[in-house]
Amino acid sequence: MNIDQLRKNTPGCNNVLHLNNAGASLVSQSTLDVQLQYLQEEAQYGGYETAFKYADKIESLYSELGKLINASPSEIATTDSATTAWERAFFSIPFKNGDEIISDTTAYASNYIAYLQAERRFGTKTIVIGVDATGDLDLNELGNSISNKTKLISITHIPTNNGIVNPAEEIGSIASRHNIYYLLDACQSAGQYPLDVQKIKCDFLTATGRKYLRGPRGTGFLFARTKSIKDFEPFNLDLHSAEWTAKDSYKPRDDARKFETWESNIAAKLGLANAISELNALDSGQVWSRIVQLANYMRDQLTLIEKIQLHDMGKTKCGIITFNADRITPYQLKESLHSEGINTSVSVKSGTLIDMKRRNLDAVLRASVHYYNTHEEIDTFVRSIKKIVAK
Repeated sequence: MNIDQLRKNTPGCNNVLHLNNAGASLVSQSTLDVQLQYLQEEAQYGGYETAFKYADKIESLYSELGKLINASPSEIATTDSATTAWERAFFSIPFKNGDEIISDTTAYASNYIAYLQAERRFGTKTIVIGVDATGDLDLNELGNSISNKTKLISITHIPTNNGIVNPAEEIGSIASRHNIYYLLDACQSAGQYPLDVQKIKCDFLTATGRKYLRGPRGTGFLFARTKSIKDFEPFNLDLHSAEWTAKDSYKPRDDARKFETWESNIAAKLGLANAISELNALDSGQVWSRIVQLANYMRDQLTLIEKIQLHDMGKTKCGIITFNADRITPYQLKESLHSEGINTSVSVKSGTLIDMKRRNLDAVLRASVHYYNTHEEIDTFVRSIKKIVAK
């Protein structure tokens, strides 16, 4: 990868030291230009008419996303967020009283709240799998927890708050062997970690556009395997996801777009298509390798600071680095860094409640690197941390 050229095509690199890529990455100039051009034309010529003109480019989003995760374009649905994608998949599953949902300790709040809703509405039971000695999801416990009541395995691939990469492919093999539906939250991994749904063997995979994919906010997507498209029907069908065939009948679509609704932000979809195209032009293995190299370098440097405690776990660690400092809250750290032009974020207890309670953490500072970050930027970040904790 030509990092200098990639940074040159990322205007934000001139303004901030951006280490909040797990929140929202910096978009490229070309992704920004695509959106601005569309919005200008839409304002001048009309929304429907401009969308018709760009129909082929809108369609390219499905093929680019399919290429990204090794899926057919017919297995891709676009949404306005990862949460929308995840909930449309999850609530399409016909749960009944006594069904068991297996999840993990790093489940994100939005997902776990849905599990609790399912318990109230349908009488399901949520089983949380523990971790092994490294902090990864315990595969032995997962296998032993499966019963004839297990309806779904729903796992977070890369959690928001601890650096882990959970073993998605191994989990998929277990789910496939037991013929259990498998929903993978790839919100933090898409664009960071190479994804292949054929190897993962998931029925559903969901992600957002704004994080490591470097797309606009207000975008997301859902992968639904062809079999799952046939098996399940979302609650929110409309005239786009289904056809009204008679006064008392309708026919859902037979592709993943049955999980969409008609209205969408076309400019944002075109921006996401451009971002995915740029990512597909890179080698996903090289992207992952560079992110891991930068993240490990940051961890090594932070380890040398006496007043810093790192909290990352797992055999395989990703581009998310989490830590605390003595006598300084994560919020104070974040604000001090922001005043120096460095973007980070805070992961709070309520976001991943089970994991944070298990580790007795109320909040952690989260620094997340992307391929366009540099070793020099990390050196600057570490110097700032040293200065802040020395006060």
